[in-house]
Amino acid sequence: MLLLTEATERNTTGLIATYTMRTENMEDFNHLPKGRGEQEQHSTIGQVLIEALPYIRQFEDKTFVIKYGGAAMKDPLLKSAFAQNITLLRKVGINVVLVHGGGDAITGVAKTMGIETQFVHGKRVTDIEMISVVQMTLAGKVNQDIVRLISEHGGKAVGVSGLDANTIKAVACRDNPLLGLVGEITEINTAYLDLLCQARLIPVIAPIGFDDDSNVYNINADDAASAIAIALKAEKLIYVSDVPGVYHGTTILKSVCKAEAANLIESGVISGGMIPKALSAYKTLDGGVNKIHLIDGRLIHSLLLEIFTNQGVGTQFVTEKEPEL
Repeated sequence: MLLLTEATERNTTGLIATYTMRTENMEDFNHLPKGRGEQEQHSTIGQVLIEALPYIRQFEDKTFVIKYGGAAMKDPLLKSAFAQNITLLRKVGINVVLVHGGGDAITGVAKTMGIETQFVHGKRVTDIEMISVVQMTLAGKVNQDIVRLISEHGGKAVGVSGLDANTIKAVACRDNPLLGLVGEITEINTAYLDLLCQARLIPVIAPIGFDDDSNVYNINADDAASAIAIALKAEKLIYVSDVPGVYHGTTILKSVCKAEAANLIESGVISGGMIPKALSAYKTLDGGVNKIHLIDGRLIHSLLLEIFTNQGVGTQFVTEKEPEL
């Protein structure tokens, strides 16, 4: 059965935001008199479903681009739960386009093959040898493992390399030529992705691109997800990673608008690696995407909690501040 247990990932109020979902026995209700415990269980689950209903209505036929990375790609329980979440989103009528990373897997394969890994400003230096490893790993095992997991949970996923049907066109990174075959996206084949979504399939995209001279490029997964979300005019771009959101003290900020972000950066609330994430989020919003979400993939079912509950579990970046529910 579905159990709701208290989560302390975030200081929020409201019934649903203080819970995380997992599958266990309903032991938390055993202290109640016989019959009443079962009623409490059913009542709580019912409230979860009722709270989700307006969001299901709102997002039917909308497109969500989800960037998948971090611990949620490694831990077996989190991987399975994520695949369930993706399947559920598609089943309730949301078009899901999934873009995945796989840096650890690439590094592991490269090491096995005796190929040295180097990074410049957080990006992998990619030569001819390394791009073969990237292509083999991302478009191969990593991609197909995700497709298989979604299929095991009843979803219909299809693996897509950026090379398929000209999905991702790119050029060499102009800011840092030392990176080699690291690319910047110039064009997304939205017609192909739309076709897959119309067929109720879930595209699972390996972020690899190519140019007119048939050079293949390694594309940063965050950048790929942003470009795809803008091209598809997605309702949401959701980053699933090991970053819970934007903290103010010990509290995760539920929502940050563009005007607030500048003040938060100046005051040091948004700092370090969160600054480029915030700037990238607002660039994506300026491109026509409605909302950007940062959620912690280490919290089981965080994707559903962020989308279908009033309080959510992460931080959303919006153009203008919304009224509190």
